[in-house]
Amino acid sequence: MKILILGAGQVGRTAAQSLAGEPANEVTVIDNNEQVLRDLQDRIDIRAVAGNAAHPSVLESAGIADTDILIALTNSDEVNIVACQIAQLLYRTPTRIARIRAAEYTSRPQLFAEGGLAVDVWISPEELVTDYIAHLLSNPGALQVVDFADGRVQLAGVRAQPEGLLVGKPLRTLREHLPDSDVRVAAIYRDGLLLSAGGDTVIAEGDEIFFVAARDDLTKMLAEVRKRLPRVRKLVIAGGGHIGLRLARTLEHTHQIKLIERDPRRARRASEILQSAIVLQGDAADEELMLEENIDSADVFAALTNSDEANVMAAMLAKRLGASRVMALVNRPSYAELMESRNIDIVISPQTITIGSLLAHVRRGDVVRVHSLRRGIAEAIEVVVHGTAERSRVIGRRIEEVELPEGASVVAIARGEAVIMAHHDTLIENEDHLIVFLADRRHVEAVERLFQGER
Repeated sequence: MKILILGAGQVGRTAAQSLAGEPANEVTVIDNNEQVLRDLQDRIDIRAVAGNAAHPSVLESAGIADTDILIALTNSDEVNIVACQIAQLLYRTPTRIARIRAAEYTSRPQLFAEGGLAVDVWISPEELVTDYIAHLLSNPGALQVVDFADGRVQLAGVRAQPEGLLVGKPLRTLREHLPDSDVRVAAIYRDGLLLSAGGDTVIAEGDEIFFVAARDDLTKMLAEVRKRLPRVRKLVIAGGGHIGLRLARTLEHTHQIKLIERDPRRARRASEILQSAIVLQGDAADEELMLEENIDSADVFAALTNSDEANVMAAMLAKRLGASRVMALVNRPSYAELMESRNIDIVISPQTITIGSLLAHVRRGDVVRVHSLRRGIAEAIEVVVHGTAERSRVIGRRIEEVELPEGASVVAIARGEAVIMAHHDTLIENEDHLIVFLADRRHVEAVERLFQGER
C-alpha cells in the first residue's frame, strides 16, 4: 500500500514510523524542513520529499498519482485541506485523511459531508487527547482506558498494588470475586515481559494488567488489582493551550477546576471562555503559587503545556507537594519511558493516542477501531468478520481453532447489542465484532490476513 504523509512534526513522524514498520507499506513523507526529513530517513525506511505539501508539483514528485492513502498532518489546517482537495480533483486519491484543529471547521459537519471538502476523515489530536484524559479521570487508578463497540466494551490497563483483592491470588479466583461480572484478562506484563495469563497465574504487586470488561464492570475490576480511589472532583490543569482549555471546557460543569496559564494573553482568553473554572495567570512550576492554591487538596494535577520539560517538572513538583495523582503530557518517547518509572502516575503520549485513530483507516479488512498500547509496542483492534463458514477462516469456528500469531488473542466479541467475553470454546459468527489484543504489533498484518481472507 502506498501512503503519502504530509508533515514531519511529532504526529507525522510517529505515523511514518508506525506505518513504515509494516512490510506491505511504502511510505513517503513531505515536509519543508530538509534536516528533519534527513533525520527521519536515518531512522526508518521511507522516501522523503522536501517542499510545500499543498503544491501540486511537490505532490506529484512524491508520487501522489498512484498513492492509496494521503494523510495530511501538517500544522496548518488550510494546507491539509488544500492538499486533500488537490489529491481528489487531480489524482482521485482513494482515501484522504486530514488533521483539523480549528473548531471553525470541526464544528460545521456539513463541510465534510458529500460534496463538501475533499476530506474523507478528519482527526483532531487535541480532541482525541482530551477524550482520553476524560476517560482516565472517570476511572481513577487506570493507566489507560479505551473504547470498543461504541463504548459498550472497554479495555483498561492498570498497575497491581498490594491493596488489590486479587493481588497474590491465582487468576482463576477472579470469577469468585466478581460472580456477576464478565471480565477477561487480555495480558499481564511483569518487569516488562509478557506472561502467559492462565488460571494458575498469580497476580503480583507491580504487574501491568490489561483487561476487557463491559463499561459497567470496569470499576469493579479496577478494585480487584489496586486500591479503590475516590471519584475525581478537584482537578488542576497546567496549560491553557488547545488541550488544557478544551479539557477545562469539557469538565468545568462536573468538576472543580483550576487552570494555570503562564502567558497573560492566553490566561485572559481562557478566563473569557470558561464559565465556572478558575483561571490563574502564573507558572505551575512555581512552588509558592502551588502551595497558595492548595495543590495538596487536588485529586488530579494534569500538566498539559506544549513543553515536555515544563510538564515533567510541574507534575513532579505537584506530586511532592501532595497532589493525589499527577499526569504529564509528554511528546518525546524517550521521556515517556523514563518518567513512567518516576513519581508521575500517568504519562500521556499524544502521538500514541493519535496513531490509533489513523490506523483504523489504514488497516486492511473491516477494522473499525485501533488503539496503540504500551507506547506503541502492543495494539488492540476491533475487526468485523464477514462471510460464511465455508469460505471464512474464522467464522463458524471456536476461538481455540483459530490460528492466531503468538501473543495475539480474541478477548471479547460484540454481537448485535450483546457483549461476550471470549473463551476457548466461543463460536465466531458472521458480522461479529472481534476485539483482538496483540502483544506485538508486528503481527498485525498476519491478523489482518486471517480475518479478511477466504480459505
